[in-house]
Amino acid sequence: MSQQAPWARGRYESVATLIAPVADELVARVEDLRPLTGTDVVDLACGTGSVARAAVRRGARVTGVDITPELVDIARAASPDAIDWVVADATDTGLPDSSADVVLSSMGIIFTPATVLDEIARLLRPGGTLGFTAWTRSAHNPFHDPVVEVLGSPPSTTPGPDAWGDAETVRARLADAFHTVEVDPRVHTWRFDSVDTALHFIAHESPVHVDLLSRVDEVQRDRLLTAFEAALTATTDSDGTVAFESPYVVVTALVR
Repeated sequence: MSQQAPWARGRYESVATLIAPVADELVARVEDLRPLTGTDVVDLACGTGSVARAAVRRGARVTGVDITPELVDIARAASPDAIDWVVADATDTGLPDSSADVVLSSMGIIFTPATVLDEIARLLRPGGTLGFTAWTRSAHNPFHDPVVEVLGSPPSTTPGPDAWGDAETVRARLADAFHTVEVDPRVHTWRFDSVDTALHFIAHESPVHVDLLSRVDEVQRDRLLTAFEAALTATTDSDGTVAFESPYVVVTALVR
């Protein structure tokens, strides 16, 4: 299997559909800074290609890059001709130096080492634009709280994906190679028809959760699913709909 085999578990396309508004907001924000028509855009850690397709709709020439072949296959099947699809590590794409006017990533590079910024700086032409989204920590998160409740907090020695959503951390990481850094807070609302639908998403579709559930024993799996059910039930409306907010940021910057 591929190096990032966990992302091939479940159905990442289900995740992509649910967070498609986040991808659209990223592309719209960058469009506000510079028109995308006629520009060369790289969608880095592209998943199934939501950002890439949004950029194409705005007239950009787009290359989508992801390390997981299974996700690239799904993206290619949806847009076989309009976008160049590449299977490669986000930190070592193999694309030419100074080949992009814009590099975008929606909830993608947050799962890579911070050294990905060296690759992004290499890809961007002088004055080029970086735009990405990142989840931020919240007081309550039904997708994460049950994991801590059952398995405990992860080691704090290595920054996790939500470090990319911390404004101070992001500015420090971007300081050497980028300027005019903007960190724009936003909120995404997750919605499911019912608790059962949300639990199915966790157990069978969300790659992060499917992978986690595959790596624990049966007792822990049952405890996790029970904890997820309780956390999701607490977010239901009177009609049984599950709805909760997740804060995130849209980050933009110009390469030096």
